[in-house]
Amino acid sequence: MGTAAVSLAAIFIRLAQADQIPSLYIAAARMVIATLVLTPITLHQHFPLIRVLKRNDLLLALLSGLFLALHFATWILSLEYTSVLISVVLVSTSPLWIAILEVIFLRVRLGRAMILGLLIGLGGSIVAGLASSSNAVSPGKDPLLGSILAITGAVCVAIYLVIGRKLRAQLPLLPYIWLVYGCAALILVVAVIAAGLPLTGYAPRGYLWLAGMALLPQLIGHSSFNYALKYLPATFVGIVNQLEPALSAIAAVVIFQEIPQTLQILGSIAILVGVMLASLAQNQKRSA
Repeated sequence: MGTAAVSLAAIFIRLAQADQIPSLYIAAARMVIATLVLTPITLHQHFPLIRVLKRNDLLLALLSGLFLALHFATWILSLEYTSVLISVVLVSTSPLWIAILEVIFLRVRLGRAMILGLLIGLGGSIVAGLASSSNAVSPGKDPLLGSILAITGAVCVAIYLVIGRKLRAQLPLLPYIWLVYGCAALILVVAVIAAGLPLTGYAPRGYLWLAGMALLPQLIGHSSFNYALKYLPATFVGIVNQLEPALSAIAAVVIFQEIPQTLQILGSIAILVGVMLASLAQNQKRSA
């Protein structure tokens, strides 16, 4: 359910960009709206817990929010320069970076089946991402820059997920996502003001896309991933999210007529195979 919701993010972003809303503003609005929706519920249910949080927990939330803000800022900007499919495929390479971070910093040992699923999924992402998108209606004005921005977003979200796994283990879901989303929102709002972007005056329809992006991909999608982080390794959460490129590509075909090429379709199939292998490996590990 979270992956299906997240798959709509690129669509909402493209629609907002078409209404001349700057990418950095889109990233900030996404986090601000999500935080505002969560605030009354979180404070009502968890204010005593939030009030006694330790300094280290707050610093960890701020650090996690920083990388979440960087993820959205770079990835959303990438959609100005390349197609929906390539942008989403490349930003979904985060499991590779998560695996590296977990091995280095958390000393996690990945099983052979998980590694195989990871490699197949990422291999499919590479095939789909490198394939030409000349049949797309709007392939982007600078695919190379768009690809670099999407990969940067993948690295940032990998760091965010690894940090989040440690913090999430200590906090219930609502106060955790409220803290991290709030920190990301604050950082992005400061960035919008520093960039001199107008805070109002955009097309009314554009605000509708921003609200939809915050409510569906953010609150339902990313919150589902954060919930799962308490019970599953970050690598597994990341690789299941490899379903997102295929779902986003289908939506882009319907809405923007961005028709993927054969290699992009084959890459998406490889991604699904990798997800299934990783799922089987995780199930075997939990039942062992």
